[in-house]
Amino acid sequence: MWTSAQGCPKNLVSDFSAVVSLVDIPPRYARSRHGSQTVRVARFRKRRPEGQTGGVRTIRDLDTVELIIDAQGLLDSIRGPERVIDAGTLRALQQSGNYVVGLFDAESGEERMVGASIAFFGAPGRRAMHSHITALLPDYRGRGWGRELKEHQRQWAFSRDVGRITWTFDPLVARNAHFFLTVLGARVTGYSVNRYGIFGGGDAGDESDRLDVEWALADIAKPPASDAIVETLEIPSDIETMRIEDPEAAHEWRTRLRAQMEGLLGSGLALSGFDVEKGYLFTA
Repeated sequence: MWTSAQGCPKNLVSDFSAVVSLVDIPPRYARSRHGSQTVRVARFRKRRPEGQTGGVRTIRDLDTVELIIDAQGLLDSIRGPERVIDAGTLRALQQSGNYVVGLFDAESGEERMVGASIAFFGAPGRRAMHSHITALLPDYRGRGWGRELKEHQRQWAFSRDVGRITWTFDPLVARNAHFFLTVLGARVTGYSVNRYGIFGGGDAGDESDRLDVEWALADIAKPPASDAIVETLEIPSDIETMRIEDPEAAHEWRTRLRAQMEGLLGSGLALSGFDVEKGYLFTA
């Protein structure tokens, strides 16, 4: 069974049951001493077929310079030549009490960092955090580990009286749209054109259009009822591969989606969900 984070009512955790049920590793929270600070460590044990040995993976604070540098290298390897965040900024965020964690896997017998997540507190009084990046090495995706990182982030936020987490994502990336809107139950709150300018990384040199989302941690969004959907907006199933194999086609998708998205939102419709077959779901 799940154990709730300190300060988080257990009934709030039940809102995440649809997501947690897809993860085959329940967390166990432990505390360890690091200097004068108490560091929370979440341990995840993998269920194995009988007769096979299991590994342990952990999510924990990046509380040393060495770990911070490892995280910078990890993010660089995932996002490409344009650095998303440097080690100095990571260290400053961690030292000032923000959310800076790594996901470590020891399945091979030697522990290595395979994912990281960084978030910082928002404007005073809003009880909010902004999640800057959550990333996993490609070989570790599709295992439910990204869900574990986001659930850990959710519990961490709850324990600090944070009620909502915001972030942005590229509306052309179908796997993220499904994960954020359908699995996590975040809500779209806005759309912007070329938010960060043109850079490498996930956009591969294309313009960086973004959807803004808000994750209300105690009020997980549900998919819209089928009879409430008035428009759908299709996107490619794998824009990331298309950007490598056919950049011109990928850019055409960017401009086409932008025109359609601005038209639908400008007409007063709300972007209320995502379906892997139909694409984005709009309601009146």
